[in-house]
Amino acid sequence: MNGKVQADMTLDCIGLACPMPIVKTRKTIGDLAEGQVLEIQATDKGSLADLQAWSQKAGHQYVGTVTEGEVLKHYIRKASSAEAKPEIRYPHTASNEELAQRLASGDDIRVLDVREAAEYAFRHVKGAISIPLGQLENGHLSLSPDSELYVICRTGTRSDMACQWLSEHGFSRVKNVVPGMSAWIGETQSEVEEQ
Repeated sequence: MNGKVQADMTLDCIGLACPMPIVKTRKTIGDLAEGQVLEIQATDKGSLADLQAWSQKAGHQYVGTVTEGEVLKHYIRKASSAEAKPEIRYPHTASNEELAQRLASGDDIRVLDVREAAEYAFRHVKGAISIPLGQLENGHLSLSPDSELYVICRTGTRSDMACQWLSEHGFSRVKNVVPGMSAWIGETQSEVEEQ
């Protein structure tokens, strides 16, 4: 084997942040024939967990990732019509305003931030717990299934996938915060000193 993965089509998502790699992948994979492989080139470190979760949810096969310098090359095999799953959105959502009101009133809720650690470090909802989407399978053990959870990411895409996963694993009081940190104007914290 020469170490090079053969793809039927290449998609350039270099420089794009979530949710754009998923949005572009969803559109482009429709142009492929069943069984063909799409190579997605991205620089967003979060694209690894995002594309793995999206592929599983949509029924496509996440083949793997090759890292070349700063570029992540993800490979996804398009599912056959028998393998494909209809894309389902998590039905229980909350607006940024609703979350801000619940936090201000002192309600007993938890905010779960599923963005990458670097995104969380620079700016997050005050008191939010950080468990990146790619670490949720093991990280959820620190959460109580009885807690009322408001799950947030940058735009609502990763948090939607996290809410679906949590609800499938016994968490019944979960809401996806939409549109998320991209439009959050409530109180925030930072773990880093910006210069």
